[in-house]
Amino acid sequence: MKTSICLTVVLIFVAVAASVGDDQERSKPQGMSLRLELFVSDLEEAGDFYTKVLGFERLNGDADYVPVRSGTVLIGLCQAATLKNTHYFNPELQKDRRGLGTEIVLEVDDVRAFFEKVKASGYKKISSPLWKQSWGATDFRIVDPDGYYLRITSR
Repeated sequence: MKTSICLTVVLIFVAVAASVGDDQERSKPQGMSLRLELFVSDLEEAGDFYTKVLGFERLNGDADYVPVRSGTVLIGLCQAATLKNTHYFNPELQKDRRGLGTEIVLEVDDVRAFFEKVKASGYKKISSPLWKQSWGATDFRIVDPDGYYLRITSR
C-alpha cells in the first residue's frame, strides 16, 4: 500500500512537471533567434573591437561582411560604404549616430572580470564605469568604434 501511494505521488509530480514544461514550451516562440547586423565604417576596426576587446570569435565572412559570435550572440558587421544608395542605413543618408535609441545589452557570467579584460585591452571608449544598479544588476557601458552603445551586464 505504501509503495502504491508513493508511486501515485511520484506519477502526479511527474505529470505536473511535464505539464508545466509543456506550458513553457507553448509560450516560447518557436524557430526564432536574434542576430544583429551593424553597419560600420571600418570593417577591420569593428572586427578588432568585437574580437580583441569583447572576445567574440570571428567567423567566415567576406570582404564586406564579418560575422562574430560569442555563445548564442551573433553580430554581423557590414561594410556601410557598400550599401545601395537607397538603403536605410546608407551613411550618406544618415548623419546621426548609428543605432540612436538602441542599447545593445550583452549579459555575461562575470561582469567584473569582463570589465577588467576590456580595460586591460586599452580600449578608450568606456562610457560608464562598473556600477551596481538599483534593480540588482551590475554593468558598464561602452561605445564601439562606430558609436553603437553597448551595456555589458550580469546579475
